[in-house]
This record gives sequence, structure tokens and C-alpha cells, in this order.
Amino acid sequence: MAPNMRPFAAAKMLSQLQLAGRRSYATARPSLIASRARWTPRPTFNQIALRQAIRRQSTEAPKPKPKKRYTVLKWTWRLTYASAIGGLAWVAYGIYDMRNPDDQPEPDASKKTLVILGTGWGAVSLLKKLDTENYNVIVVSPRNYFLFTPLLPSCTTGTIEHRSIMEPIRNFLRHKKAAVKYYEAEATKIDYEKKVVYINDESPIKGDVSQTEVPFDMLVVGVGAENATFGIPGVREHALFLKEVGDAQAIRKRIMDCCETSIFKDQNPEEVKRLLHMVVVGGGPTGVEFAGELQDFFNHDLKKWIPDIKANFHVTLVEALPNVLPMFSKQLIDYTEKTFKEETITIRTKTMVKNVTDKYIEAESTGPDGKKQIEKIPYGLLVWATGNALRPIVKDLINQIPAQKDSRRGLAVNEYLVVKGAENVWAVGDCAVANYAPTAQVAAQEGAFLARMFNSMAKTYEIETKLAELSEAQEKAPGKEARTQVFEEIKDLQKRLRRVKQIGPFEYSHQGSLAYIGSEKAVADISWLSGNFATGGTITYFFWRSAYLSMCFSTRNRILVIMDWVKSKTFGRDVSRE
Repeated sequence: MAPNMRPFAAAKMLSQLQLAGRRSYATARPSLIASRARWTPRPTFNQIALRQAIRRQSTEAPKPKPKKRYTVLKWTWRLTYASAIGGLAWVAYGIYDMRNPDDQPEPDASKKTLVILGTGWGAVSLLKKLDTENYNVIVVSPRNYFLFTPLLPSCTTGTIEHRSIMEPIRNFLRHKKAAVKYYEAEATKIDYEKKVVYINDESPIKGDVSQTEVPFDMLVVGVGAENATFGIPGVREHALFLKEVGDAQAIRKRIMDCCETSIFKDQNPEEVKRLLHMVVVGGGPTGVEFAGELQDFFNHDLKKWIPDIKANFHVTLVEALPNVLPMFSKQLIDYTEKTFKEETITIRTKTMVKNVTDKYIEAESTGPDGKKQIEKIPYGLLVWATGNALRPIVKDLINQIPAQKDSRRGLAVNEYLVVKGAENVWAVGDCAVANYAPTAQVAAQEGAFLARMFNSMAKTYEIETKLAELSEAQEKAPGKEARTQVFEEIKDLQKRLRRVKQIGPFEYSHQGSLAYIGSEKAVADISWLSGNFATGGTITYFFWRSAYLSMCFSTRNRILVIMDWVKSKTFGRDVSRE
């Protein structure tokens, strides 16, 4: 009830009480009425109280309105609630759309055949942005999924399950405008003169045909690189690499094998130390992140469930250069080395591996006196995380093209990523030499550039075809007005053609470098405005996680990775062998 209405309500109540009082008085004894007729009735206590209440209400000020800040909080909560519902609806729609692809038209055989070798960063980035209606697209790769390699070190210790960072290649090929042919096969040879790629079916189950050839009009080579051993004896036989899902699984088994074997009954103490010595060769981001993940695995899980290994478990990082993470700033290198020291991870810089056996490595290092010395470093696990080498198919293509005779690290390409000395052949990623570091970031940008260029080439061809048709139509036009109309169309198309052809050469834009260094700390060297922003610590670790999460291929991958992080944080990492 409004404040200004209260006096009227109270007055009404008072009149009702007075009327009730008169009626009760009239029914009293006649003598009493007659004797008191000349006197005015005195108000009762309730009536007096009611009158005072009316006076107070009439003089009271209206209640103050709610403060503004409570209204703001209320609307903020409503907006947050609505945003959460909208976000869930958007995710639900994305999942539904991913699970229910539309029908695709078959590729047009009359159009040019574009063959893409590989399903790595460069090839997948190209496929994501390529308009497949413009070409007859064929993909060849022995790996029918895309692997998010930055999180591969986390798979070795069970922080993340390997399937959470794998995206089946068919999941996004089925969402392209036109159908894309995919063959799970190994490309064994490229015949540049015949414009043919020879492929082999490497599946353990063989059909009637296991070898065939794929002709091409345009070819993109994105097969990546192999692990470089630098010709060091024993590396390929005894070391484990960290490039594929199978590598992460092998490392995981080896870690648990070393731990379980070290506590076997009556085991020699020296053998226990050897088995529990984990050596990582390579001070780049992959080696540093794996060393940090492995030490976390020991600190948070292994020493709890296998306390017998506590005294002897040790991680050593070996690097031939003067420091680790050479692509980062000096400030972050020092911070990383300091953090590793706190985590009891040993860093051996200026140490070159010369030979590898099944139980120790022979390494050359510089002593305090400046002299070179060879020492034996025993190990239970040896992870080789350094360098890239050419794949046989790339070596063979280099030998076929005279202009590539001086290429040693990969296919030399020009500013448009065209293989030098070749026509209609492009290369992206680790198999190409484009004066940039062989990183996932470079490969992804190269693939996106090629997609834009191929889309532009298709539009150019379409416009030029229309221009040729209009030129003929102008000649055959019946009158001046018709010729003028055709001429105007030609001018418009020529303007479009100039805009389409304006695509410039490939230019790499460095977005920064990230690396996890253990103990829930990370380092980041990020390009910011005209300079670099270097930071490290726990806050940077959360930035590292959010950055990698945003870079994951799909919503499915992001949800799975988040679930793995929550699971490992809540229940710990699994210490079973498999």
C-alpha cells in the first residue's frame, strides 16, 4: 500500500469502531442511557492509540527507494545467468552440428585435382580454410587424424589422454562444401615429370590393391620431418622420441617399467640408480616441457604410491647449446634454469652426446679447466627431443629438381611457398625451408596463406573465363546500347579481378612462444605492439593453459582436455603401466 493512502484506511477503521461503539451503547439499559444522554462518550484506549498511529503515518516520510548498487548487482546477475544459458545453447548447437553433417556434392572431375600430402599443422590449416568447391581435392596421409602436438608431453605422464588431442580428419572433411577424398596411405614417391604420387596402403589388413598412383594438377607437400639423430650411433636403437602418439605411449610404459623394475627384490643399488635416472636430450620447448611434466608426475603421484623410488628418482636435461630455450629471452632462460634447480632437475648445457648404448650415453662436455672430456651417463629412460631430418620422399623429390640441388634441410620455396624449380608444387611445414623456424605456428600460417591463395586463384580463373565470354558477346552485340551494357559488365569484372589478384607474398607473424616448466609454472615470450612481453610464473601457467585450449582444433577437443585436467587434479595421474 502506498504511504499516502494509509491515513484514509486508518480513518475508515476509526469510523467503523465508533459505529460499533454506538450500537453497543444503544442496547444497554434504558436508565443508563437516559442518565448519560447529556454526556459525550469518552474515547477508548484503542481509539486513542489508533488516532496517534494515524497522526504518525500522516507525518512519516515515504520509505527510501532501494539503493542503485543493488539494482546493478541484480541486473549483472541476470545478464550472467542469461549469458551462461546462451553459452550452453551455443555449445549444444555446435555439438549437434558437428554430429550431423549435411550431404556433400561429389567432387567435380572437370576441375583441377589438388593433392595434399599429410595431416599435420600446415595441411590441416590449408584444408580448414580452403573452398573445396573450386577443386577436386584429395588428401593422402598414413595418419587419419590431426594431432595437437603442443600437449603431447602431457600425454606421457597421464595428465591428458592421447585421444583428447586427436581430431579425426574425417570429422571436419565431412563439413566442407564439397566432398574431399581421403586415402589412409603412405606417399612413397612423387614423380614430378608425370605429375603422379605413388601411395602404399600400410594397414595390417590388406585388400586386393595395396599400391596405386594418384595423378595431380596441383600438389601441396606437407609430410613434416623425421627425428634427427645427427648420425650418432645407437640413438635410433635405444632412445625414445616424442613426435607421435605412439611415442608418448612408449615413453609412458618405459617410465613405469623403470619404476617397477627398480624395486624388484634384491636389485643392485647401482642398477636402481640407473633405472631411475631419466635423461632428456634437447633443451627446446618439447624437451623442457617433458622434463617438467615428468618431475611433476614424480612429485605429485609416483613417490606417493611407490615410496621406494623416492631417494633415487632423478631427471637430467642435456643440451649441446650454452642454454635451454634459445628462442626465449635471457630473462626467461634464467627463470627456467632457476625453477629447474628448485625442482631438482639437473641441466647439463654444452654437453654433446657422442654415443648411445642400452644402459648409458657417452657425452662430451667442457670441464672447469676448459678441456673437453668424455663421460658416461647411465640412464633408465632416454628421450630424444632434438632436431628434424628429411623424409625419404622429400629427399627423392629434391633429387628430381635441379634447382633444389643445394637444399639440405628441406624443399626450398619462394615467397609464395612454391617449390623452387617446380611448377604447381607447394610445400608447407617442417619439410619446407622458408627462412623461419620449423614450428607448428609457422606451418599453420603457411597453410592458411595457401588456402587464401588457392581460393583467389579459383576466383581469378572464374572471372577471366567470364571476361573472355563477355568479349565475344560484345563483338556480337546487336546494337550500341547492348555493347555499352556488356562493356560496363567487363569494367566491373576487371575491377574485381584486380582486387582478387592483390594477394601478397607469405609473411610470417610471430605471435609468441610458450613453454611449461613444471610446478604449475610456465614462461611466455609474447609479441606485444612493437616489442616482446616476457613473463613467467603461476599466472603465466594459467595463460599457457588458456592459450593452448583456445588453439585446440574443435569444441570436442577443448571439452576433453578440460575434463582430463580436472580428472588428473582431482584423482591424480594413473600409475598403471598401460
